Amino acid sequence: MEYEENDHVSGLRMPRSRGAVSGLILVILGAWGALIPFIGPHFDFAYTPDRVWTWTSARGWLEVLPGATAVVGGLLVTFSGNRLSAMLGGWLAVLAGAWFIVGEEVAPILRIGSAGDPVAATDRKRAVLEISYFSGLGALIVFVGAVVLALTTVRLARDVPPVAAAAAAQPEAPMPAYEPYAAPYAQP
Repeated sequence: MEYEENDHVSGLRMPRSRGAVSGLILVILGAWGALIPFIGPHFDFAYTPDRVWTWTSARGWLEVLPGATAVVGGLLVTFSGNRLSAMLGGWLAVLAGAWFIVGEEVAPILRIGSAGDPVAATDRKRAVLEISYFSGLGALIVFVGAVVLALTTVRLARDVPPVAAAAAAQPEAPMPAYEPYAAPYAQP
């Protein structure tokens, strides 16, 4: 690149460690959202149909798709050294989290199907299932995605080389000699 040839730091480059933790959190949350409908029935934590590894189109659209999207976004954030690809991963995560939150409500309009009913005897367990499968999971993914976007949108002071170091790298040119301005003296 032209800027790198002139010893300028590219504005899109960022340390890979910047998104490592938040990307890993997104991968874990996305994997939870995509896999819990299939393994939840093992420990009586499920929506109907409450059979292990049962595929329905509603599970695919409402749980697996946003979960896989959050995993892809988290992987982009984790392994990116570029602000644009990390921001793309952050936006994918935000969209996946938003779909976890509103997907169950718009599914009948889109004719996707229903996620099923929570397999719960008490209202408390129903609430825990709803929060851990959809709304709470989606809100957490949106929050972490927003943190990623905040971290990648701005350049931090540690990303920019200090002015003194940049000035020391360039050779100093000699100052031209100037004479002070003197008004012409008029003789009579």
